[in-house]
Amino acid sequence: MASLFQRRRSKATQVERVRERQHEGFLRYAGFRWAKISGGLCLLVILSYALIDVTPRHNGGSWYGYTLGTIGALLILWLTALGYRKRKMTRDYWSLKAWTSAHVYLGLSLIIIGTWHTGFQLGWNVHTLAWVLMMLVILSGLYGVIVYATLPAALSNNRDQMTQMQMLEAIRAFDRQLHSAAQPLTPADSAAVLGSLDQDPFAGGAWARLRGRYPGCATAAARRALAASQGGNADARAKVVQLLSQKEAALARLREHLRLRALLEIWLYVHVPLTFALIAALSAHIVSVFFYW
Repeated sequence: MASLFQRRRSKATQVERVRERQHEGFLRYAGFRWAKISGGLCLLVILSYALIDVTPRHNGGSWYGYTLGTIGALLILWLTALGYRKRKMTRDYWSLKAWTSAHVYLGLSLIIIGTWHTGFQLGWNVHTLAWVLMMLVILSGLYGVIVYATLPAALSNNRDQMTQMQMLEAIRAFDRQLHSAAQPLTPADSAAVLGSLDQDPFAGGAWARLRGRYPGCATAAARRALAASQGGNADARAKVVQLLSQKEAALARLREHLRLRALLEIWLYVHVPLTFALIAALSAHIVSVFFYW
């Protein structure tokens, strides 16, 4: 009986551990395994740089510089494989979560590896260009990590269990109600309401979407105009103002949803092209070193 109880308890413990691993984020993967590996690698580079004497001074063309450069170049090529890796489904050590965790922390280690490879000798040349592009790729990737760690929760809270299509349909429903409710209004008030129905509520381009601000919103303008109006049927006007307020709230929810999604996605439009530019500059850097020095 005791043995059966112990087996059940052991099985329950194993199930709980599996659940914890499934809910574990890629940054915390395996108890920050890749953060520790990356930190150890950086510490090794810093200590070896201080202890190894290179004559006349540390530089990218010394044997030590070549060693760090080779490690950095191979690491960059491996890091670019994440896009391909996302198409493969595996578990445990080489799961996508493990690979992403390694991608983040080993990518950050390039700040030390790449900078110490230069021997802190930077100038106006292709070698420094490769270093600058590497730093920009790392910074854009760091932005991606931050937004993916913080924005999904805000995105979920803003949606309040509604899909994007449901939010759009809610706005269309308000438009249909407003079209009918505006009929008893004065021509001036009715024109303001109809103007809000005709306007594209998301006009303003990518910049407006990223900022989440639409100062030319016709719905808000119509609500303000009718709230200040004194003519026509007061009850009809009050009903339209209420509908405009509700539509304005629905628009605010959808615009915030689109803003958060844009913030989640825009970094890829910077990170990926910069990565290809880095590979091109890195290739030029390697060719110039081996064939022109």
